[in-house]
Order: sequence, then structure tokens, then C-alpha cells
Amino acid sequence: MIESIKRHQDESREELLAEIVEFEREREQLKEVLGRIGGRMFSKKDLWINLLFLVLVLSLFILEITTHFLPSAVSLEIGILLVSVKIILMIHTQQKVNHFQFWILNSIEFRMNDMAKRVRRIEKHTFPAAKPKKSDPDK
Repeated sequence: MIESIKRHQDESREELLAEIVEFEREREQLKEVLGRIGGRMFSKKDLWINLLFLVLVLSLFILEITTHFLPSAVSLEIGILLVSVKIILMIHTQQKVNHFQFWILNSIEFRMNDMAKRVRRIEKHTFPAAKPKKSDPDK
């Protein structure tokens, strides 16, 4: 009796350790994905891109007002092009975020389904369904 209890405890402990290892693996995978999508390096890169666009647009604006080195229509078209490129980059970034959110929700759904299966399996072992009695044909 005591031996079976110890064996059950060891099995439970092994299951918990396996779940902890799985959790750690998923956490590291999540950190890697977060780093690729919006980590510190991405923030610095995004900051430099924003500053570059701001400097380009402001310098084009100031040069056009002070020197008139380009025709007004060309200067306006260059400004519109720069703003359009920035909007395209923002759309691309939002697309990455949407993909990540979908991935997270899909992962949560998978885990919920897995937990529901475990709960059903535990319920089957804990509360076995009452088997219907077979009627005796001789009676």
C-alpha cells in the first residue's frame, strides 16, 4: 500500500517536472519570438528609422523654403513619397504584431484543448461512469 502511494507520488512528481520543462521551453520560444517582433533591438531600429524620416522631411522642407533648389512639385512629390514609405513600414510592423497576436491566441486555444482533455481523462479515472446492468435473459 505504502509502496503504491510512493510510486504514485513519484509518477506525479515526474509529470510535474516534465510539465515544468515544457513550460520553460515554451517560455524561451516565446522570448525569442518577442525579440524578433518587438524587442529592444527592434525598438532601436524603429527609432533610427523614424529619426531618419523626420530629418529627411524636415531638411527637404527647410531647403525648399530657403533655397528653392527644386521645383515645388518635385519637392512635394518627394515628401509624399517619404510619408508613403513610412506608412508602408507602419503597416508592415502592424502585420507582424497581428501575426504574433494570432500565434498567441492559437497557442492559448491549443493549451485549453489540451487541459480539457486532461480534465476529461482525470474525471474518467476519478468518477468512472456507472455501467448499465445487463439484463439476465433467463429471468
